[in-house]
Amino acid sequence: MCLSLLALQDTSLYLSPESTMSDSPLPFTAGVNTVEEQRARWERKRSRTAKELLETEHKYLGQLDLVVTFFVTILKAKGTLKPAVLETIFGPLESVYLASQVLSFHLERGNLGLGLENLCQKLELYGHYSENLEQANKTLKEQLKKNKSFQRFKKLQESRPQFQGRKLEDLLPLPLQRLHQYKHFLRDLLENTSPDNTEYQKLAKAVKCVSEVSRWVQDIIRNRENSLQLLRVQKLLKGQKTKVLAPGRWYIREGWLLVVPSKGEELKRRMFFLFSDIFIATKPCHPLHLLNSNKFTCQAVYSLQECTVDKVFGHTQSQGGLLSLSFPHKTLLLMSSDQEDINDWYQSLTAAIRQLKV
Repeated sequence: MCLSLLALQDTSLYLSPESTMSDSPLPFTAGVNTVEEQRARWERKRSRTAKELLETEHKYLGQLDLVVTFFVTILKAKGTLKPAVLETIFGPLESVYLASQVLSFHLERGNLGLGLENLCQKLELYGHYSENLEQANKTLKEQLKKNKSFQRFKKLQESRPQFQGRKLEDLLPLPLQRLHQYKHFLRDLLENTSPDNTEYQKLAKAVKCVSEVSRWVQDIIRNRENSLQLLRVQKLLKGQKTKVLAPGRWYIREGWLLVVPSKGEELKRRMFFLFSDIFIATKPCHPLHLLNSNKFTCQAVYSLQECTVDKVFGHTQSQGGLLSLSFPHKTLLLMSSDQEDINDWYQSLTAAIRQLKV
């Protein structure tokens, strides 16, 4: 509908009022040409994207081939690593490699739809590969420390000219990078494919499949990053009394704030850690302490379940602001001289509390 309307508007620029009122077929002919030109533009963009997809798939396949040929295959034959260790480091990489071979085969023959059907059937491999990657990197580091034979083997393989200075560690994340590229290539192809094209439905299905697996991978990455943050904070706290590591807990932010005492005492500078369900107040350990000079002592752990937050001042463009955090048996007055910082704390706290109540 939009194309036809655009076409009629364009032709009216070249026709006199009389001709537009007559039975002349010119507007219809021009409209058809405009639609055909648009379709031709779509096809050119689609062809360019399909060509780029094939070229980058060849490059990706070549990089996977380095790992499979010079590491996986030879290590299996030599027995330098135990089968379980080999499986942990490389995961389903061989299956990912075979899936790329099949996709390249179909793309080379112009069978885009068939190639994407096969890709969709194998996309779960990318999710499983992502789940394994953290343990893969950990095991690789362990083997490089204690297995001198593997250490020498790795160094020798990476020195081959085919690797062009790249390390095994650089090549292992490639499938996840490629998954991200697939998402963009397939979306571009879908946008430049007419709905009446025989491959449109296959493209639409492929876009959906890649998007779902991409979300799966992103969730894995977010969970991994969150676990690292929880572990980092746990190590920052003196002793093991305060348990930061807990299922379902999410790290949000941390920072210094001034605690305003209820009586006329001096302001106290404290470090606070905000999580999805708790708010931890800490103070730094003594800087001369032999073991804990860089750590914090936990002073209180507040549950956000029954917390309300109010901005006492800091609504206008003033210097800093003051927050009031009310708990069943305690009220905290927290101040910062940085207005942006106090606003960020207010937003983070209110969002966390709102999410808990939902």
